[in-house]
Amino acid sequence: MTDFSKRRTMMVDTQVRPSDVTKFPIIDAMLLVAREDFVPTAQREAAYVGENLSLGHGRVLLEPRSLAKMLDVLAIAGDELVLDVGCTLGYSTAVIARMAQAVVGVEEDADMAREAQDALVAAGADNAVVHEGPLVEGAAQHGPYDVIAIQGGVTDVPARLLDQLKEGGRIAAMFMDGPLGEVRVGYKREGKISWRLAFNATAPVLPGFDKEMTFNF
Repeated sequence: MTDFSKRRTMMVDTQVRPSDVTKFPIIDAMLLVAREDFVPTAQREAAYVGENLSLGHGRVLLEPRSLAKMLDVLAIAGDELVLDVGCTLGYSTAVIARMAQAVVGVEEDADMAREAQDALVAAGADNAVVHEGPLVEGAAQHGPYDVIAIQGGVTDVPARLLDQLKEGGRIAAMFMDGPLGEVRVGYKREGKISWRLAFNATAPVLPGFDKEMTFNF
């Protein structure tokens, strides 16, 4: 029988800490949340690999390093409300739930949303809820949010999502340019977002986050 607790410790020691992520709340959350419970049953053995885990339909569970570094730059506090966009089967939402006051995961795939909610309940994450709906729409009815995390690639972040971020809040998104991407953190000041580069990473672009193409004739 697989000892997943040992794999969690190894994940933190070989993928998270070497990436200069040392904040206790992040380390603690990633040691405690059973990643294998938030992937399809057939992929439990692959839950702790150091790469994005394909969940089908162009969706992935971000590699532990990318998620940890994203949480590191967002510096979520225990009294904050977080929006977790593209939560798939709920792993990132469960990790954030251990750091924040409350978290709302957004998932547009109905089956994933249902499984995520069930997994969060089973994990005892009673300060987390999954909102089923288009990722680009967020979940305005529960906001505004102190922090927004986007769990996948984007080429653009729509204004209707940025509008759900509180003044003074932070957002992290992985901007993709072909196969290469960089995670940027945005800070909202006087209603505008200023972005800065945090680190390089890669993931498929999430549904609806492609910049609309314009053609000049």
